[in-house]
Amino acid sequence: MVRPPVRRATASLRTPFPTRDGAGLFSGCPEFVGTPLAYAREEEIFGDGEEAESVYRVVHGAVRTHKILSDGRRQVTGFHLPGDLFGFEQAETHRHTAEALSGTRVLIFKRRQIERIAAVRAEVACQLWSLAKRSLRHAQDHMLLLGRRSAQERVAAFLLDVDARMGGTGTFDLPMPRRDIADYLGLTIETVSRTFSQLEGEGALQRSGSRQVCLHHDRMHRLVED
Repeated sequence: MVRPPVRRATASLRTPFPTRDGAGLFSGCPEFVGTPLAYAREEEIFGDGEEAESVYRVVHGAVRTHKILSDGRRQVTGFHLPGDLFGFEQAETHRHTAEALSGTRVLIFKRRQIERIAAVRAEVACQLWSLAKRSLRHAQDHMLLLGRRSAQERVAAFLLDVDARMGGTGTFDLPMPRRDIADYLGLTIETVSRTFSQLEGEGALQRSGSRQVCLHHDRMHRLVED
């Protein structure tokens, strides 16, 4: 089923927010000071095909990136949580659309400035290389997850990944709805809901309310071990 595109919110919602002075992009690089902006829930941050002039770091909230396929289906390509960098493209235009999952605050950095300084400062180039390696590893892990894992393994691996990125305490509020999880894992929303119930029945997780989950780490890890 073709989903209608999400309309970009009005500019009045994209407002600056207070932030500490010197909120930089890389450690030891005070010249990289971002412009703070706030986005409302479901507001588009950038669109597929737009010029990739900026790079973004999540300060608060969460961001979803996705692509609409030729047949109208949506593939969610990533979730970006506080501290994550997104929007750094190899090409001159964005290949995905980015939207705020909730009220979200980001810092925006000029891509050309980053590239210019990285060309003359080895520490900046090394940090960019580390970011690129993490991104590549995540893409490889996601490809394996979609190609060789059962629905239960996909959901378990996804929850463990989100938990690790949110502090690793085992208890967290999911920033994204189940439809987004389904479109990220290549499953139907019914399968995701059923798998959550199966994991809860097996004692691998507990749910509280619509979004909070508490993971039993040992049992969850046993489900995704190679």
